[in-house]
Amino acid sequence: MANKNENLSAAKNAKKDEFYTQLVDIENELRHYKEHFKDKIVFCNCDDPYESNFVKYFAMNFNALGLKRLIATCYTTSPVMYTQLTFFGEEEVISVAYSGKKPYVIEISEVTDENGDGAVDLTDFELILKKNKPKILKGDGDFRSAECIEYLKEADIVVTNPPFSLFREYVAQLMEYEKKFIIIGNQNAITYKEVFPLIKENRLWLGFKCGDMAFTVPESYEARETRFWVDESGQKWRSFGNICWYTNLDHSKRHEDLILYKSYSEEEYPSYDNYNAIEVSKVSEIPCDYYGIMGVPITFLDKYNPEQFEIIGLDRYTVPKEFLVGGRVAINGKPRYARILIRKKEK
Repeated sequence: MANKNENLSAAKNAKKDEFYTQLVDIENELRHYKEHFKDKIVFCNCDDPYESNFVKYFAMNFNALGLKRLIATCYTTSPVMYTQLTFFGEEEVISVAYSGKKPYVIEISEVTDENGDGAVDLTDFELILKKNKPKILKGDGDFRSAECIEYLKEADIVVTNPPFSLFREYVAQLMEYEKKFIIIGNQNAITYKEVFPLIKENRLWLGFKCGDMAFTVPESYEARETRFWVDESGQKWRSFGNICWYTNLDHSKRHEDLILYKSYSEEEYPSYDNYNAIEVSKVSEIPCDYYGIMGVPITFLDKYNPEQFEIIGLDRYTVPKEFLVGGRVAINGKPRYARILIRKKEK
């Protein structure tokens, strides 16, 4: 009975964990990484090939990016599988051949001018998919399944929006197989004990976009009082103010110096009660002339340049537990929420 209840709970939570990324957000982020894709195999392992905007993006830009191959897998637990069909708007493409919600994989090695109109675009990719039917997977298509791991081993770069509830496990798998990646996650993932050490070691960092982002959600998604709406077509939407792109591909933003203009003073920058560091409550107010340890909000990582700053740790993992106040560093007995401990590098 316990296993049955766990499965029911997992299925219920999965429906609340499905957030579908807008094409414009994908385009705005991935344009900063174009030089990384030439002759690479891209794997979208949390994406229904017929409904994912990630697949759509790589289909439209396959030749421009110089991709070697595109692989995409879907999984049977997806509540929108075979329901939205937003990719081409043609239900006939898969409704008959792939009824019964079976997971499948597509592999594309070239996108050519299928309709002979002199251009290679999404219409040609649609024709390619119609001609080359996807392969049914034996398992459930979960990124942790043996089949999907085999595809992962072949891939050079993984690009997707993984389930937020499985973010820790998802990142751990990417690290285990030493893959390059560009993925979406909640900003709170910065503080996860499985994720923060990777940031500290410069094995993972933030991409360009960090902040507000809106996603489409399944019909089954329950209405909320805030950050939820239904558009004129009946599509449900959910937005978050703390969404980040996470990657281990280098990009120009992480080498931009944060402009510092304020000078240090003991009055304006108090020291913590329980750790030898000063409090900097706003990233924009990091002093330009202080080289000791500072505690800054986690939003600092959106401006983090490893050539300008060194990350010492995160308060909850760095300060001995017996000295923490409410699990945090504190000033006058009052804890400060989630401070990253940093030091400015001398040049």
